[in-house]
Amino acid sequence: MHKYVIAILVTLLLSNCKSQNHTNSPIMNNHKYTNKLINESSPYLLQHAHNPVNWEAWHPAVLAKAKAENKLIIISIGYAACHWCHVMEHESFEDTTIAKLMNDNFICIKIDREERPDIDQVYMTAVQILTGRGGWPLNIVALPDGRPVWGGTYFTKNNWANALEQLAKMHITNPEQLEDYAEGLTNKVKQADLITVNKGKAIFTKDYLKKTVDKWANSFDKKNGGTVRTPKFPLPNNYEFLLRYAIQANDNDIMKMVNLTLTKMSQGGIYDQIGGGFSRYSTDGKWHIPHFEKMLYDNAQLVSLYSKAYTHDKNNVYKDVVIESLNFVERELMGSENNFYSSLDADSDDGSGHLEEGAYYVWTKDELKQLLGEDFKLFKEYYNVNNYGRWEHGYYVLIKNKTDDEFVDEYNIDLAKLKNKVASWKKLLYDYRSNRSKPRLDDKTLTSWNALMLKAYVEAYNAFGDNHFLEIALKNANFIIKKQMNPDSSLYHNYKNGKSTINAHLEDYALVIDAFISLYQATIEEKWLDLARSLSEYTILHFHDKQSNMFFFTSDQDPAMITRKIETYDGVIPSSNSVMAINLFKLSHYFENKTYKEIAEQMLKNTLRQASNYGSGFSNWLLLYSDFVGEFYEIAIIGEKALKYIKELNKKYLPNAIIAASKAESNLPLLKNRFINGKTLIYICIDGACLMPNENLQTSLKQVVPTWDQNY
Repeated sequence: MHKYVIAILVTLLLSNCKSQNHTNSPIMNNHKYTNKLINESSPYLLQHAHNPVNWEAWHPAVLAKAKAENKLIIISIGYAACHWCHVMEHESFEDTTIAKLMNDNFICIKIDREERPDIDQVYMTAVQILTGRGGWPLNIVALPDGRPVWGGTYFTKNNWANALEQLAKMHITNPEQLEDYAEGLTNKVKQADLITVNKGKAIFTKDYLKKTVDKWANSFDKKNGGTVRTPKFPLPNNYEFLLRYAIQANDNDIMKMVNLTLTKMSQGGIYDQIGGGFSRYSTDGKWHIPHFEKMLYDNAQLVSLYSKAYTHDKNNVYKDVVIESLNFVERELMGSENNFYSSLDADSDDGSGHLEEGAYYVWTKDELKQLLGEDFKLFKEYYNVNNYGRWEHGYYVLIKNKTDDEFVDEYNIDLAKLKNKVASWKKLLYDYRSNRSKPRLDDKTLTSWNALMLKAYVEAYNAFGDNHFLEIALKNANFIIKKQMNPDSSLYHNYKNGKSTINAHLEDYALVIDAFISLYQATIEEKWLDLARSLSEYTILHFHDKQSNMFFFTSDQDPAMITRKIETYDGVIPSSNSVMAINLFKLSHYFENKTYKEIAEQMLKNTLRQASNYGSGFSNWLLLYSDFVGEFYEIAIIGEKALKYIKELNKKYLPNAIIAASKAESNLPLLKNRFINGKTLIYICIDGACLMPNENLQTSLKQVVPTWDQNY
């Protein structure tokens, strides 16, 4: 019955939104509150601190007030770099008439989704059930106890006001019906998190992966890379898996697809051709016009992806992308405490006092002619200052559609000369652009996103051997230990103005563990591996669901919400459960811990049916699946040259191996009792069973087969 009740509610409200005039509501009672967001640290909440809406932050006392006053709750969720969040703020939340309607009849709560992904996940699920889609701003109306009854994403001013009037009236005249709506919708939200435990014995096969990839390949865009859809998201984890699959399955078609995607993204407007770094997504099919916000998590994962791709084929375009992107991160997103900030806004001042999406990044033809002089003729061909690169209102977003090799052939110019010109163009335009009003910075620090960036620096160090990258990684790791980690191995999620105030979520633990394992493999300092194990033990204690062997997104130390989410879908960031499963799989090899491996395997088994039908949404799980197919190697190196060998080893793409090493005696199971003074021995092992050691790295590597074809 409840699904029909929910549908009726949505239909009723939408129809009323079209017909009602909100200015003559009989339900306003002039009860006043005050906007409390000025006391918050989140840049997004502070953006709303001067709205006439009497916003509160999410807090148990606010929920208790809603219950005491028997008021419906408006829960509005967004983030600082969100363009449409700003639009709705300007249209509705800055409007005094709308604010009066909200203040008089609702408790109004504003939430930064990046600070509180746990709350966002719950109410996003509700909106997806109600409307079939999601996004931000996310707007929910809930009963005083927090159970949702209605919601959506962006609303025009009139639709927003009229919907609120109808809900406020219904709360007074027919509260029993709202109770029914809430019960039905809340049950559906809870059911969305139910995990079907796969109790059967799993047999991991190459055929499963082939069928999954073949089905996925039907959606590939063979002209522009990515998938045939708009908007076009980078989804780095998708291509990390497809890169690995292409190599292990020896599939040239998939490899071409991966390289096409990485090349086209690096040529597109989604990549900042002047300042480096990637925007969140492109609004078109050729990676041209971005949604101009720049997120730390996107750039972190894309740096990791391009670094790994470089270790496979040494493509210098990938190297340039990594170096330019990390320069952008250090210049724009790095704090004084070796922490990383969250994002840059899509909007900036257009020069006339108005916030305009992309204003900082776009160019007019006249601007470029004046700046470049005689070079404009060549520049406009290189960056398509023509119909191909035109956006709107006479603006251009720079985009390439030829590689440098193709360009020099067509325009009969020396490659070295072209590269010098491109470098000078970038400096000239960057210096000019720097005088424009810059996009707003979201300067909060999130542990999970910092862990992604930490790992990105490690991957860049592995690929290119630049000690600067390792130094930044180590500084950030120490920031996490000193500022975000407690003596009991618990973590905080956020950091701002010297304070950490929110308990960490599963994604924080999973991504920090992953980053510390990567840092160990680059430095061979065992403290990073020990920290990874300590954090894993804490996670198992406070997040683990023994019934399904999955992990809840929230700790058992946090206040209860209407449900505890179990995140399994790999989106723009891999799901916290898939990252945790991979962590446990690796740690099981490092510490000979069978329980870790059993948990990881059960977690993977629980997702097999979904992954086979939708590879893109379970790509990180498919990386773990690949670990169970064919041989998975443990490479153990012990002796005084261990670190030197590790640096050489990390420059190679070895997806089906973990690395353990020490320059001296070690109690790590893979290294224990294997040190011989004066020698550096290399052991190639599978599940602890090792071939005879030798002292030659290249000879040893011949024993590691990167493909599933043992005749490789």
